[in-house]
This record gives sequence, structure tokens and C-alpha cells, in this order.
Amino acid sequence: MSEKGKKQFGVWMDTHHATIVGRENLQSGDFVIIGHEKMDGQGSNSSENAANNAERDSLQKLFKNITAHMQNVDQLHITGTGTAQEQFMKYLQETAQYKNVEMKESTTDKMSDEALIEYITAHF
Repeated sequence: MSEKGKKQFGVWMDTHHATIVGRENLQSGDFVIIGHEKMDGQGSNSSENAANNAERDSLQKLFKNITAHMQNVDQLHITGTGTAQEQFMKYLQETAQYKNVEMKESTTDKMSDEALIEYITAHF
């Protein structure tokens, strides 16, 4: 299958936000922003353990919200500012429908939507 025929997506993320980029017509066309996701804010917790559990659960929910935008992914480029993209890659590798996705990662600072589209386009 040629590079153009593959379903390609890009995600910029940190531990609180994600921007998802995909092709306009799924397998062809220019890359466009297809979604923004935010981690729900958490209230106060009575213990450090409860706070850690709440943060982990919120991150898992963020990951699920991101994947809802990406159906039948062939190639994925994940970028961001820290460890969130590594955790997201691990999450995807443990999820059956994403096990065979060709994934690449990089580290970048927060950028505008337009700059992210250019960045992802350059990687594909």
C-alpha cells in the first residue's frame, strides 16, 4: 500500500491537552485539525494515592477521547512536550485495534494549529 493510501494521523499532546490532525478525506487530501481534547480538571483529593489514581484515570479518559477521532489508523506521529506521548504510545500498544499501527514520536513545544498541520505534513 502506498504512503498516500494509508490512514495517517498526528497528535500533539501534553498531560492536559491534545490536538488531533488527520487527512481531510481520510486517505487523501491535506491534513486538517480533526479534534481538540482536554483532560478534565480534578477536584481536591483526601490523599496522595487518591490524587494519583484520579490523575491516571483522567489520563486514560483523555487517551480514549483521542482515539475516538482516529479510526483504522495505519500510521501515527505523536509529538508533545513530555512523557504523555510515551504513555499514549504504551496505551495504544496495549489496545488490540492499535497494536499494528506504525508509530513515531518526537518532542516539540506547544504550537499553533497551523504550525502543527505543517509539522505533521512534513513527517508524512
